[in-house]
Amino acid sequence: MKIKNILLIFLLGLVLVTGCDNLMNTPTKKVENLLSKYQKNDEVVINQLGDTLLSDTVLSVSQKDKYKELMERQYKNLMYTVKNEAIDGKTAVVEVEIEVYDYNKAIVNSENYLLANQGEFQDETGNVDTTKYNDYKLNAISDMKDRVTYTINFTLSKVDEEWIVDDLTEAERMKIHGLYAY
Repeated sequence: MKIKNILLIFLLGLVLVTGCDNLMNTPTKKVENLLSKYQKNDEVVINQLGDTLLSDTVLSVSQKDKYKELMERQYKNLMYTVKNEAIDGKTAVVEVEIEVYDYNKAIVNSENYLLANQGEFQDETGNVDTTKYNDYKLNAISDMKDRVTYTINFTLSKVDEEWIVDDLTEAERMKIHGLYAY
C-alpha cells in the first residue's frame, strides 16, 4: 500500500511539473518572462547594456555610469499590458503595450536648449563642449517624469517545441529604453 501511495504521489507530481512547463511555454509567457528580466534588472540585460556602453566613445566613464543608472531606472519602472497573441504554426506575434519614461523627449528638449543657448556649452575655441552638453542632457533625462506608451509586436519562433522570442529589432529596443523617435 505504501509503495502504491508513493507511486501515486510521484505520478501526480510529474503531471504537475509537466503541466507547469507547458503553461510557461506559450508565446505570451515567453514575452512576459523577457519583460520581467528588464523589470528585475536581470544580469543578462544589465550585461548587454554594459557591453553597449563599452563601445561608446562619446561619454566619459562617469557619464556611462549615470546612463547605466538611468536605464536601470527605466527598466524597473517599465509597465506593460499584453494586448493580443496570434499563433500561426511555428511563428507567433505577441502585441504588447509598454509604458516607459519619455527619455526621447528629454533628449529633444536638450537639443533644442543647446540650439537656443550655444554659448552656455562652448569651450574656449568656440566649439560645443560635448562633456558639458552630455552632462546637461543626462541631467535632463534624470529629471524626466513624463511617460510615453508604445506598442511592440514581439515575434517568436517555435524551435523543438519551445517558443523563443526572436532577437529584438533596434526600434523595439529603443521603445523599451524610451528613446524611440516617432
